[in-house]
Amino acid sequence: MKLIFMGTPDLAKTVLKALTASDNEVLCVVTQPDKPKGRGYELTPPPVKVFALENNIPVYQPETLKNGELQPVIDEYKPDAIIVAAYGKLLPPYIIEFGGYGCINVHGSILPKYRGAAPIQRAIMDGEKVTGITIMRMDNGLDTGDILTVEETEITENDNFETMHDRLAELGGSLLVRTLKMLEEGSVIPQKQDDSLSNYAKKIEKSDCLLDFNDDACSLCCKIRGLSPIPLSFAYLNGKMVKFIDAEYSDKTYDIEPGTVVSLDGGNIRIACKNGSILLKRLLPEGKGRMNSSDFINGRRVSLGDVFKSTKE
Repeated sequence: MKLIFMGTPDLAKTVLKALTASDNEVLCVVTQPDKPKGRGYELTPPPVKVFALENNIPVYQPETLKNGELQPVIDEYKPDAIIVAAYGKLLPPYIIEFGGYGCINVHGSILPKYRGAAPIQRAIMDGEKVTGITIMRMDNGLDTGDILTVEETEITENDNFETMHDRLAELGGSLLVRTLKMLEEGSVIPQKQDDSLSNYAKKIEKSDCLLDFNDDACSLCCKIRGLSPIPLSFAYLNGKMVKFIDAEYSDKTYDIEPGTVVSLDGGNIRIACKNGSILLKRLLPEGKGRMNSSDFINGRRVSLGDVFKSTKE
């Protein structure tokens, strides 16, 4: 197929890479404008743009899509399909309804569950054991279009956002290539979504990252994994923010104020929760770099009986 590709971050780059390695032809790429990043606010191109330029694929970076800005591009290239993978903005009807094989989206969940902006994080945070990739034909709703193909993958206790993101990106690329071939062969039967089974994976906000040790330890570990390595969950210790990178669940419960440090054995920080406890292994203290808990302990920044809290005071 001849394709226009729309995507922005690393997940989209992995999908684009799979397309360029297939029998399909990527005519051009549409991605978000370059944005300032880092302490110096240096203007930085999105990963999809970098990959496209390295592979001599034309790149378009419209500031908005609302007023038909992409219509001349569609008219010029006349694609068989438009592929969308984490573009980052809602698409107007003139793109979704352009014709051909349609506007095809690579979504990081098993739809209709986890529609929305943060399906990978939310599935881990909710303690799901299975997630996957859905290839769907877009409509004017939010991830509500007909399902073309689905492939599942397990979420293990060792998975975090990074590992699941990378696995799903690879899975999405390979499933998309197979799905496009099936579409050409006429062997795909689109399936309507059951809206009664849907839920919404809203964008991650700072408030989602705050840890409350009155929750059970298993839920807290899921939250920590779902938000690691970015943006990271956090709590306060002695008035300073501590971000949690890696933690392990234990069903051992302590009759003590939730959030209390109950052990520093083995170079790890064991924190009591309402039910169970967590073993904090890696962290990011305020004003410091990422470190193992043993380094934090050796720097005398934590003591037995200290309490991690949900507020700065």
